[in-house]
Amino acid sequence: MKTQRRAGLLLVLLLTLTLGVLAKDKPKVEKTRFGDQPSNLFYFEDSDVVLVTDPSERTTYRSDDAGVSWKKLDGVGEEQVLEVLKHPYNNEVAVVIGTKKKHWITRDQGKSWKKWECDKQPSLMRPAISFHASDPDRMLFFTAECHGLTDCEESVYYTTDGFNSDPELLRKGAVSCLWAKTTDLFTNGSDKQDDNRILCIVVGSFNPFSVNYRLLSSDNFFKDEEQPSMNDGNTPTGFMRLAAVKSYIVAAAKSEGTTELAMYVTTDGDKWHRAEFGQHKLEEDAYTLLESTNYSMQVDVLVTKPIEPMGVLWSSNSNGTFFTKNVEHTNRSPRGFVDFEKVQSIQGIVIVNTVNNWEDVERDSFTAKEVGTQISFDDGRTWQTLKVDDDKLHLHSVTDQRNVGRIFSSPAPGIVMGIGNTGKYLLPRDEGDLYVSDDAGLTWRKARSKPHLYEFGDQGSILVAIREDETDELVYSLNHGKDWEDIDLDDDIRPIMLTTVPDSTSRKFILTAVKGTGDDKKFFIYSIDFDKLDVPKCKDKDFEDWWARVDEDGEPTCIMGHTQKFRRRKRDAECFVDDDKFNEAQPKAEDCKCTNADFECDYENGFTLHDKECKLTGQTKQPDDVCEDGQKTYKGSSGYRLIPGNTCVRKGGVSKDDPIERECKELDKPVVSGKIGTEITKFKGERFMEYYYLERGESSRGDHEAVIMRTDRREAYLTHDHGKKWIPIVEKDEVVAIYPHQYIHDYVYIITPSNTVYYSKDFGKDINSFEAPTKPNQERLQILAFHPTQKDWLLWTGDRDSDNHQTTAHVSTKGGDKWEPLLRSVRKCQFVYREDRPDSEKLIYCEQYDNEDPDAPLELLSSDDWFDHKKTLKRDVINFATMAEYIVVAVRDGELKTLQVDTSIDGQVFADAKFPADFVVPHQQAYTVLDSSTHAVFLHVTVNNREDQEYGSILKSNSNGTSYVHAVNYVNRNKLGYVDFEKMQGLEGVAVINRVANVDKVEGGSAKKLKTYITHNDGADWGLLPRPAKGFDDKKFDCNGPIESCSLHLHGYTERRDPRDTFSSPSAVGLMMATGNVGDSLGYKKDADTFITKDGGLSWQVAAPGNWMWEYGDMGSILVIVKEDMPTSEILYSLDEGENWKRFTFSEKEMMVEDITTVPSDTSLNFLLWGKIDGDLNTVNLDFSGLEERSKLCNLDDKNPTGKESDYRLWSPRHPNSDDNCLFGHEAQYHRKKVDRDCRNGGRKEVQHLHNIKQNCTCTRADFECDYNYIRKSDGHCELVQGLTPPDAKDVCKKKGVKEYYSITGYRKIPISTCEKGKELDKLESTVQPCPGYEPDFAKKHGPSGIGLFFAIVLPVAAAAGIGYWVWKNWDGKFGRIRLGDGMGGGALAASTGYSAFDRDAPWIKLPVMALSGIVAVLAALPTVVGSVYKAVSTRVGRGGGRAYTSRSSFARGRDYTAVPDDEGSLLGEDSEEDI
Repeated sequence: MKTQRRAGLLLVLLLTLTLGVLAKDKPKVEKTRFGDQPSNLFYFEDSDVVLVTDPSERTTYRSDDAGVSWKKLDGVGEEQVLEVLKHPYNNEVAVVIGTKKKHWITRDQGKSWKKWECDKQPSLMRPAISFHASDPDRMLFFTAECHGLTDCEESVYYTTDGFNSDPELLRKGAVSCLWAKTTDLFTNGSDKQDDNRILCIVVGSFNPFSVNYRLLSSDNFFKDEEQPSMNDGNTPTGFMRLAAVKSYIVAAAKSEGTTELAMYVTTDGDKWHRAEFGQHKLEEDAYTLLESTNYSMQVDVLVTKPIEPMGVLWSSNSNGTFFTKNVEHTNRSPRGFVDFEKVQSIQGIVIVNTVNNWEDVERDSFTAKEVGTQISFDDGRTWQTLKVDDDKLHLHSVTDQRNVGRIFSSPAPGIVMGIGNTGKYLLPRDEGDLYVSDDAGLTWRKARSKPHLYEFGDQGSILVAIREDETDELVYSLNHGKDWEDIDLDDDIRPIMLTTVPDSTSRKFILTAVKGTGDDKKFFIYSIDFDKLDVPKCKDKDFEDWWARVDEDGEPTCIMGHTQKFRRRKRDAECFVDDDKFNEAQPKAEDCKCTNADFECDYENGFTLHDKECKLTGQTKQPDDVCEDGQKTYKGSSGYRLIPGNTCVRKGGVSKDDPIERECKELDKPVVSGKIGTEITKFKGERFMEYYYLERGESSRGDHEAVIMRTDRREAYLTHDHGKKWIPIVEKDEVVAIYPHQYIHDYVYIITPSNTVYYSKDFGKDINSFEAPTKPNQERLQILAFHPTQKDWLLWTGDRDSDNHQTTAHVSTKGGDKWEPLLRSVRKCQFVYREDRPDSEKLIYCEQYDNEDPDAPLELLSSDDWFDHKKTLKRDVINFATMAEYIVVAVRDGELKTLQVDTSIDGQVFADAKFPADFVVPHQQAYTVLDSSTHAVFLHVTVNNREDQEYGSILKSNSNGTSYVHAVNYVNRNKLGYVDFEKMQGLEGVAVINRVANVDKVEGGSAKKLKTYITHNDGADWGLLPRPAKGFDDKKFDCNGPIESCSLHLHGYTERRDPRDTFSSPSAVGLMMATGNVGDSLGYKKDADTFITKDGGLSWQVAAPGNWMWEYGDMGSILVIVKEDMPTSEILYSLDEGENWKRFTFSEKEMMVEDITTVPSDTSLNFLLWGKIDGDLNTVNLDFSGLEERSKLCNLDDKNPTGKESDYRLWSPRHPNSDDNCLFGHEAQYHRKKVDRDCRNGGRKEVQHLHNIKQNCTCTRADFECDYNYIRKSDGHCELVQGLTPPDAKDVCKKKGVKEYYSITGYRKIPISTCEKGKELDKLESTVQPCPGYEPDFAKKHGPSGIGLFFAIVLPVAAAAGIGYWVWKNWDGKFGRIRLGDGMGGGALAASTGYSAFDRDAPWIKLPVMALSGIVAVLAALPTVVGSVYKAVSTRVGRGGGRAYTSRSSFARGRDYTAVPDDEGSLLGEDSEEDI
């Protein structure tokens, strides 16, 4: 007890100990000791009230006498303070955020506090409160319930009564929110909307990932909400940032596949415009929104590598949408801070630091920057250096901030201070001195030697400073820094912070400091009070009128139409400004005559700034009653308008906005040609080796459609207009491989035989180079691998030496500028980061040969620290692949002489795959992972591996990829491991397969007889394809009768020349095209016709007789087909989904077409034909943009999508045996263009994606499949395999939040089904049991009260994972296979060409298939493993991801180089594109 009293007494003494150090005519100094470094110190404006927090105690203290004495907050819990937030516009209100879900608010500057509570923890990722600028009772409260470091569920609550009542949940799924009225200058023009409007970034409707985050607004707390449309009519997604600055609200969005951000700006919350930055682009973490004015925003954009960053400063027009370049080579820090600051309270004066030796820094990013300081007095139109007499002065700025608050200035009019030096450029800070200017930076003088912290008081009458290093004195000046007096502090201290009230009107200052070092540190707060100095109050004679801006002749200059004049104390007047403190100096404005500078471009009428003039670049508005009856001119906009808020006087001045005579033809809309354009280009060489689309992301500017390609002569070409004009690139070096970035479409890497690698980060417009750590490997292994989110992280696999060809792996986090070694003797390394995989950002998997012996087995290793430490995951590995949420690895079981599949979700722990007990394959030699897009792995296990007799069974996993059930047997595959299985892109759960119908005869040596089947419920049921009602030209088919003997059969994956030529399109939902025949089985390819379905495979019709290649354009509103395997000069195209076809001649000479391609998303109006004319390589561009029928944009009203004015209808897929549109437990609705509407889709994302989940349906048999160890019988029911036991039902209890389980019934729900109630075959109410540890909860729920209803755990409609994640991403459809095992060797092909059979798919994984191969029995020679690329190839070059668009002959790459991107997405659906 005594000890406690003594401890308490000691604490009181420590906190209240004050030592007066008062000398004659010196300011009064008091100090108070704190136990830890004081943090978050702030004033309530216009008062002496200060709050400060002791972080170690989590306790906040209050002083009402400017820091002389301190007391703990009255009513706030001790040791519970997380943060204290002050209202930015109300000097009475602050909020304490507590650590125990208890919080407090004050409305009287902290005298009293009221407690409020919320049952969620406050967010630690952002300030927990967002304040309303004009109503202090309106606040948003951000919460985050976290499980571990990364798994956080965020929510937003709101209050309209200052937390007098409990806060209410604003909206589920809100990620970031703010009041529209976050700043005092912003207004919608409506008081009601200013009071209530809230903007939020929210999780997408159908998936949780950031690329689909939406921007929503609401005026009634999200009881109703709308998604704002931008000025181009689009409603983009992928929003990342939301901020308010001055009179603007800014939202930044980034789409998938690009680093470019789109910045959208509004000045009223209703009209949004995309900000334009000329040819520059904004990138994530590469732009900084700077301090802005009421009439313009300032943004600094990073334009160099982040090692020694430099930027370009841009200023906007008045509505924040058109930016012009102000300053180049601005100095930035790696954290994004920019050396830029406006002089406070004075319009138009800006101080900025730029890099003088920018050319040297750009050439070598390790060159030290030579920084210089410039100042502008006219809002950045002109710049000049700072001067001390005739010497240039350079000042340390924001990138080297040492004190709190602003760097140079305060509201004290014209007084500016800084740390720096004279000379050619800025020296290190410790070599600097303190400089001061009292004319707003026009002239400077040295005030003190050495760097100091400094502060302004009494409207600039008092300047206070203290050395930044250890000192025992503080100095002050009463004449603008001309003379200085010292104050003895008694102790040697190191200053931490020097501050005063925000408006610099007070004569009281606060200094925080530390004494001692190490464990002997002591922290103090000093109060310095100048009120006691014997200095009189200023009289009128002591003041002067000071013009804020003057020209060389000393005459005042104008900004925004007026001058600024302040009344301030004269420099040498010995007086203080006023006893009535907290009144800051106010400028007086005098209006000027209008000049050119007072006008800006009239952007609303289509005028933008070009070469310093406003020119018409858009569509101008047509005034009423003009250009009629043959008029040729009219009175219209001059191209200029007075800047809003500008006060200049028009009389006697310039009037640039007076209407002028304009020609009526400017009002005419562009006229379309009505024709299809063509452009033929010839190339040298025998074949196209590879070609890739670098498709723009949704947030990318421009309308270019870039394609890069390489010929067999090792020459590379690039086009930005879809093949109309090609230019050679990297002409001085041979090109052996091209690597588009797997995740960022803007980036492409060009590999040479040497260490030099060329690259571009802007679709090939600018090409630079770096030196790789080694030459590229010649073992046909993947050379470059990419990180999904870190754009500059690269993995390089090269040859350690040219003799032994030992492969080594290196990593770069600097975009290739610097490399670190990882491992030697590797086959493949890959980043395995995934957004929902905790702690995986630096996680790398590598396959390394045991003991670095290339003849030894492979080990699978992992590391999250660049292999400073490593973990062996698996031994004797065949290969591994990533697909969606799964990581699948094939390993060899040496004892059983067979293969084994293991699966991991978290990247750390692997589980053995359990196959059905009745599925017995004595020696499993080959697996092909087919798909994992619907939260289940489809795995093809080869049963018969004899050449030309290959077939196997498809197994389907549970949600964690470990337990498999039988889906279908006898599925065809070929010797390369490819399987006749293909998912329909854009639709969930629809797949097509070919089955061997005569298995018994095949086992005896007969040829395979194939039949085509389709599933509409993710493999639970399979049926034959219905034949079309009639043949071409109404001809009858050769067969009739039941579907078992007469159905449609399609040539599938195993027969394609290019396996990326998929049936369907990611953006043309419901459409499929294929070649095949009607009969009892699949016939020969040469005899096939071309078929089309428009309803997801329910019904089919003949598109054209014979074999045709096809491509989808404008999201299916244009279909183009071209003859396959025969010369032609014509294509057919359809504008009505294949109902009618038109013929078009593209060349006078016939062409042997090898491929037809378009952008991966199938949204373009352009197509490319690849092939030969007269034996020469040629490309042919087909441009459909000139067609009148596609000249206007379709009208889409998402609020009334089926209205008469809408050009769209809503379409729902269904199961063929269902009477309604329910599929997977819900009715999904997609936008489909009405075929009779002459308009274009335009690639709009809201058209590509799922419109809505209309409803969840009751469960039926179609929502279930057989559980593990159960088999489907002929009547459809599931029966336990004889002699086996059911799986353990309690396994479900391992999932977070599950408290009870049901006994095994033999059925399990299809993972993507969201059905509710009805026929729930996987549960029987009588069999429900409590999970271990939840028995009390169970008894309470299911007790005799009769309330015991158990609601099935299903995903809500709004976040149905199967729908969401799969459908959302499948517009970018990635389809493919991963082949695990089986020696798919080269044979005669290898012997004759020198290449193995893998050359048609391996080199650059242009095929949507990944081979993880090796004959278990023959350990001598494992075939080359091919990695895969997701977006690097297929998504860029093919139809949405399943195609990389290269012909079979293009797969061999030069001689010994192979570009094989990693297998992220193993072509297994969503994140799985294993384009191997």
